[in-house]
Amino acid sequence: MAIKNQYKNFQFNTSKKKKGRKKRFENIVNFFKDERLHKSVGLFLILFSAYLFIAFTSYLFTWKFDQNIIDDKFFEWVFNGDEVIVHNWLGKLGAFTAHQFLKVWFGIASYTFCFVSFILGFKALFKHTLVPIVKSLKVSFILIVWLSATMAFVSQNSELDFLGGLYGHYINQWLTGVIGQIGTGFFVVFSGFTFIMILFNPSLSWMNSLIEKIRTKSSKPDELEKDENDFTIVKNKEPKPLIENLDPLESAPTIENKDSNEHALDINSENTSDEIKTDPTPLKPKTDPTESENKEEFSVEIAEGDEELSKKELTDKLKEFGEYDPKLDLSKYQLPEIDLLDEHGSGNISVNKDELENNKDRIIETLLNYKINISKIKATIGPTVTLYEIIPAAGVRISKIKNLEDDIALSLSALGIRIIAPMPGKGTVGIEVPNLKPDIVSMKTLIASDKFQNSEMELPIALGKTISNESLIVDLTKMPHLLMAGATGQGKSVGLNAILVSILYKKHPSQVKFVLIDPKKVELTIYNKIERHFLAKLPDEEEAIITDTKKVVNTLNSLCVEMEARYELLKDAMVRTIKEYNHKFINRKLNPEKGHKYMPYIVLVVDEFADLIMTAGKEIETPVARIAQLARAIGIHLIIATQRPSVNVITGTIKANFPARIAFRVTSKIDSRTILDAGGADQLIGRGDMLYTQGNELIR
Repeated sequence: MAIKNQYKNFQFNTSKKKKGRKKRFENIVNFFKDERLHKSVGLFLILFSAYLFIAFTSYLFTWKFDQNIIDDKFFEWVFNGDEVIVHNWLGKLGAFTAHQFLKVWFGIASYTFCFVSFILGFKALFKHTLVPIVKSLKVSFILIVWLSATMAFVSQNSELDFLGGLYGHYINQWLTGVIGQIGTGFFVVFSGFTFIMILFNPSLSWMNSLIEKIRTKSSKPDELEKDENDFTIVKNKEPKPLIENLDPLESAPTIENKDSNEHALDINSENTSDEIKTDPTPLKPKTDPTESENKEEFSVEIAEGDEELSKKELTDKLKEFGEYDPKLDLSKYQLPEIDLLDEHGSGNISVNKDELENNKDRIIETLLNYKINISKIKATIGPTVTLYEIIPAAGVRISKIKNLEDDIALSLSALGIRIIAPMPGKGTVGIEVPNLKPDIVSMKTLIASDKFQNSEMELPIALGKTISNESLIVDLTKMPHLLMAGATGQGKSVGLNAILVSILYKKHPSQVKFVLIDPKKVELTIYNKIERHFLAKLPDEEEAIITDTKKVVNTLNSLCVEMEARYELLKDAMVRTIKEYNHKFINRKLNPEKGHKYMPYIVLVVDEFADLIMTAGKEIETPVARIAQLARAIGIHLIIATQRPSVNVITGTIKANFPARIAFRVTSKIDSRTILDAGGADQLIGRGDMLYTQGNELIR
């Protein structure tokens, strides 16, 4: 008895120690997460950058006086108390620090440390990024190496050899030994030019314009000589009449009045006096006075067409100005960081072999009870559902297996058995069985997946993971509209948030705008924060997220007006889709003065469509149907969600224009058929479990 009590005490003490360790670890983590620590470190880094800058700058003026004192000294010399006169503005510590950085280490490239320390401190203190941190660190590292070697090459054999530091001196010495002095100079220039090209990619169009100017200047004297030669040739020919005969009026040349004709003749005589002398016959206008008096004055004017630029001129314009950048107005905008999303598991599926074996045995046993033999069975494990694919023996009717849905569910004691007979594209029958311990599909793993990050889709959407644990990434522009439905609390709002977040993680504010309609008034209010960047609204509206049904009608009608205006622009540009139009505008082939502009995608999101139909009816359905029918080509896409998938809400007109459907769990097979035109949504298990179709097969 005493031994048992002692064992209990031992276990209690061990758990207490574990709790203490865990608490200490949490305290350490909280200490590093404390905002006060971040501010203190940020302020220290900013002051440290200023200290280094002053010390380095002072060293450039006082190095002659302090170098002999500081040479071969260690850090302890700064605090030994000896009264030594140094000329650095920051005393012994400043002189020693500047000597180490400039003379011993990297030379004048050490100023880069001031810049790095300042931007890191500014980020920690003010929670604001002046320049991209990672890119700045990369540039700073390369600049330290290159500038140190360059300054060592430039200042070698001079008293300013400290400008490159010892590291730069060693690099320069090694390069000289390998490729010689001239080769080192070429290498320094080439590496600097490459460094600038890779990091900044500057435009070299100014070189083309300079060459063109030189060519035009050099070609002017030749043109003058050519004109003079042409003029001397003309002297030996007969003079041409001032007004050449037009084809319709060969017998009567155009003369407005006598005075103007004499004036024209005087001018001609001044300019072509030599021509008149060489011609034996005098120049006289062929006019009859009686004809000029009887006929009315008649003049012919040919209108000139618009000047068109040649292909070369268009290319030169594109080189001069570059492609149009729609992101220029918000050039400092950065896409959200993935760390903003919470962790919900690692994304790896845990395999329970005992559960798989038990389910397999029960499926086989149930089928054998009804005299159905199978030749093969295979299990595919998903995050929430496991798919068992069976190949029935020869002669077994598939409809017989499909009718055993409830019996298999009873034998497995599982919720929501779904039988797919046959599997599309396979010669098997699928039985979907929910896992006992379903895994959470994290939005962070979907956004961080290679399939999403490297997708070339126009509007990529991360919907979740399939049964085979593959990330399902679809393009909203290919749908082109999406209809979502399901019972209350089954994941519609989470699905809408996933769609919006996916687009926000991929697109710049200039590329997409949202029109959010939220009759429930609480689901989409969190997106008020991005009103200035991503939300579109009417000019006279105060709130970007529409909650009043009366205002919804105005918004939908205004979208119809926008749709028609965009189609006019597409017609003028002679293109068929918004993608072709924007590509043409970016390449500066469309004139903004004629109304052309870069067109972002517009995504209309309705959180509860049934409420709008109940209150407004046809006033809502008509513009929605118009937009759904016509707006695909000009980049307006609809996402409609409802928790009441009845026929009077999701009408035939709407269903016909929404080929992409998402069905969460519903309570009846009728609702499932209303959404998907097929059963299966009533067998889902909830909590985001859904069926997706784009007009062909169902994907769970």
